[in-house]
Amino acid sequence: MTQESIYDLLVAGGGINGAGIARDAAGRGLSVLLCEQDDLASHTSSASTKLIHGGLRYLEYREFGLVRKALQERETLLRAAPHIMWPLRFVMPHMPDLRPAWLIRAGLFLYDHLARRELLPGSRGIDMRRHPAGKPLVDSIKRGFVYSDGWVDDARLVVLNALDAREHGASVLTRTKLVGATRVNGEWHAQLQRADGSTFAVRARSLANAAGPWVGELLRGPLARRSEANCQADYQANYQTNYSVRLVKGSHIVTRRLFDHDHAYIFQNPDKRIIFAIPYERDFTLIGTTDLEYDGDPATVAIDAAETQYLCDSINRYFKKHIAPRDVYWTYSGVRPLLEDENADNPSAVTRDYRLELDAPAGEAPLLSVFGGKITTFRKLAEEAVDDLCRALQQAKPAWTAGAPLPGGDIADADFERFASQFGQRHAWLPADLARRYARAYGTRAERVVGTARATGDLGHQFAPGLYEAELRYLRETEWATTAHDVLWRRSKLGLHVEPDMLDGITRDIDAWFARAGSKQHA
Repeated sequence: MTQESIYDLLVAGGGINGAGIARDAAGRGLSVLLCEQDDLASHTSSASTKLIHGGLRYLEYREFGLVRKALQERETLLRAAPHIMWPLRFVMPHMPDLRPAWLIRAGLFLYDHLARRELLPGSRGIDMRRHPAGKPLVDSIKRGFVYSDGWVDDARLVVLNALDAREHGASVLTRTKLVGATRVNGEWHAQLQRADGSTFAVRARSLANAAGPWVGELLRGPLARRSEANCQADYQANYQTNYSVRLVKGSHIVTRRLFDHDHAYIFQNPDKRIIFAIPYERDFTLIGTTDLEYDGDPATVAIDAAETQYLCDSINRYFKKHIAPRDVYWTYSGVRPLLEDENADNPSAVTRDYRLELDAPAGEAPLLSVFGGKITTFRKLAEEAVDDLCRALQQAKPAWTAGAPLPGGDIADADFERFASQFGQRHAWLPADLARRYARAYGTRAERVVGTARATGDLGHQFAPGLYEAELRYLRETEWATTAHDVLWRRSKLGLHVEPDMLDGITRDIDAWFARAGSKQHA
């Protein structure tokens, strides 16, 4: 890649929106370069509650359009990647002092019918004294409701979008930061900086600012000057945006498994917050999330003691077995760049919808900025963004992603269980748990991880239980992994399954392997 490189589109940001835009644009035949300052999904997009859902609670805020759009996307995504996304049933205990039963039934009826459902069953009322989900709960809870949504491995969703973008011709550069961009003669002249501090130049006919929590910072910094002819004018004089983002911290805790069944819970707190308790990684329960205003660096966000206690207290209001901060096995936090809503004082009430702003003055290269959004609507957001950019570039390129599987998602009839069974039979030498994990993580691409191996010894050195060199090699060569953290906490959650006193040593061994292999950039 040289200073003479020119692309139709430069995408800044390797979270779900940036990866989705790069995928959509590359699939329409545009030449695309995506740059991400850290690893793919290293911030907001790996710190979600990991749900593909319409957002039942948004009905209370009359966000009917958003909920309908998300519900329409829900089944589209479930079909596109049945290995990393799957249906999940949610149990809502009824607390009469919070919401009357008739109101909940009305909300669930609306939720069931706002969009067409084919894969997911509808809602119904249940007797908690007889349903398995009632057993862990306090005896005062007599009734409840069950409805459907979906689960997603959020970090892998980002990686698969980036992988599909590359397979459609895009260049994807991680650990590469956009540090400057200027409009010159109908093009963007951009400066990109590698992790070692070196820089290089690229040119692009358009630019998408999908920097998430940094969307405003990018506008005020690297993108502040609109043209060489007016290079002394400041941001306020040059670029007046109609939107801004409100940074809201969401934190989650993970405990050892609190219940044995496969349903998740949605709990209604007296402060009107919703808390989920979700089966997680076979042996754990994921609990979250909080909603707090945040004004720090999104890259250094972390849970605090008050949030941990709040989540524990929320669970203890419903479960017979209480938990305390000492029972928390792992935590993670992220900063959501929510679309600013002046009418919402409570962060929980801020809209999860998005806005796309296209700045395309006559004769100048287009700039599209993304404000807000949620993981469930990323594909639709990307489609609309690329529609806007294609019009600005005067290129007629039809949308294509609605019926297209993501890498590894081309599973017959979206039947993961049948696929996983067949994969296990073809590789009967693999331990059953490992075969299923490969099927879950990689779908039909799991064959590429296994390669020509015919015994576990052929997979190479085992760095941690179930983590062999063959998988590390695949992740490095195909999925941009360059560190142990990329592997243990984003490409997988194997870090959860390692004994705490062994984790540091395993991390060092994996990082040493990457150092020996070399931190190859994959374009």
